[in-house]
Amino acid sequence: MPTDADRAPPPLPPVYDGAPENLIEVWNIRRVPLALGPDEALPPPDADLATLARSRIPADEPPPRARRRLSPHMLKRRQIRVELAGHSELAALNGLLIAHLRKREAPEGAAALFHRIWAEHGAQLLAELPPRWLISSAITFGDHGRTEGQRRIGLAMNMFFSLVKLYEFERFFSGNSGDQPFRRKRKAGAELPLGMPGFSLLGGGLDINLMAQVWQMAEEDDVAGPIAHRLLRLLNHDPVGLFRRLERMREETRAARIDRATATPADPADAPGPGPTDPGLADPGLADTPEPPIRHET
Repeated sequence: MPTDADRAPPPLPPVYDGAPENLIEVWNIRRVPLALGPDEALPPPDADLATLARSRIPADEPPPRARRRLSPHMLKRRQIRVELAGHSELAALNGLLIAHLRKREAPEGAAALFHRIWAEHGAQLLAELPPRWLISSAITFGDHGRTEGQRRIGLAMNMFFSLVKLYEFERFFSGNSGDQPFRRKRKAGAELPLGMPGFSLLGGGLDINLMAQVWQMAEEDDVAGPIAHRLLRLLNHDPVGLFRRLERMREETRAARIDRATATPADPADAPGPGPTDPGLADPGLADTPEPPIRHET
């Protein structure tokens, strides 16, 4: 007689074959240093940053002239300057330093200059840089932070916003807009990966724990910390994204519970029972039990 093991589906192949060796190899290929051409160099660590902070990248800046093919350094420099046209020369230099520092090796003095920029002109760049460059700046501290706190902030920002990018990219294929919560009905019976316990929409605090821990970490550093603060504030006010959708799902669930509690059918015998897509049962038992206090989750 067949056993449960005999009826179980065959195991799936790994998502990434040859991990971790192949993953690390591919990652390192993408981290090949940006080669500089003859007579090319980054500004020295003692460069005049104040002048760069006052100067603006012309919107109509012509491309660099070269008798030979442009070096990877110059190609990246040109790309950054086109993207940041109208911003300060300091913003462009920050971007170019990040491009070098995110590779396996960087020119000597690049990290020192990066730290000077954020220690001396961080307030200007916080107000000036687009969020994507703030994210890249924060992540760079993960490899090049001068303190353990800065490295922790950088690594946390890397994991946090990389996952945000991945799950929001996948959401594109759902057909839902970024501010549109999924339809509230009974949850699918599928389990979470690795047997993780489920998330309680009203009583769970996983999203709060996630953001609060990084926010508190950022309060302990006055160079990388303000970048993380700025990004988390932007995310907290963003009209789209997972955290906004979760909050709207909570609001809809609370409203459905209030409607159910205050409904007074003319004839109780005619009152319909809850159906499989009743909004009050987005989670079993939500409609008939008090809202639990937020609990800590891992």
